[in-house]
Amino acid sequence: MATKWILDPTHSEITFKVKHMMISNVKGSFRTFTAEIDSEDEFFANAKTTATIQTDSVFTNNTDRDNHLKSAEFFNAEVHPTITFESQALNNTIVGNLTINGITKPITLDVDFGGINVDPWGNTKAGFSFEGKISRKDFGLNWNAALEAGGVMVSDDVKVAGELQFVKQA
Repeated sequence: MATKWILDPTHSEITFKVKHMMISNVKGSFRTFTAEIDSEDEFFANAKTTATIQTDSVFTNNTDRDNHLKSAEFFNAEVHPTITFESQALNNTIVGNLTINGITKPITLDVDFGGINVDPWGNTKAGFSFEGKISRKDFGLNWNAALEAGGVMVSDDVKVAGELQFVKQA
């Protein structure tokens, strides 16, 4: 019998960073997302994982940049309001289909299972950390600007990471 685990959003985050002007990284996060895991046991080996991120929840601590990321030049949040991820197995890596901007590609992320514990209110929780790298151009996020000294404004590679805590459902 499968057990459902639902994301605890107050103890979870999804972040990204991308090289800006080829000299430093700009960090960002998504403020609104959901996820769940359906697992046959507490080892999660054959767990089905789904996640949905609201593209208009992107936050980089700069309103102009956030609005640019929401525009048709990047996430096109009006047309594609969500980013989705689905996988069928969860081990030290998770392989699944990521959909951004209406384009679906397989990705692999490194996963660290933090364990299972019961909180002071009797809720059983499981924790996971993940990280990986995707090519933004694979998902049609092609906007860029050439720099006078050479290079480009925004790198193709985007590092993604997350700290996720799930609550076991009765």
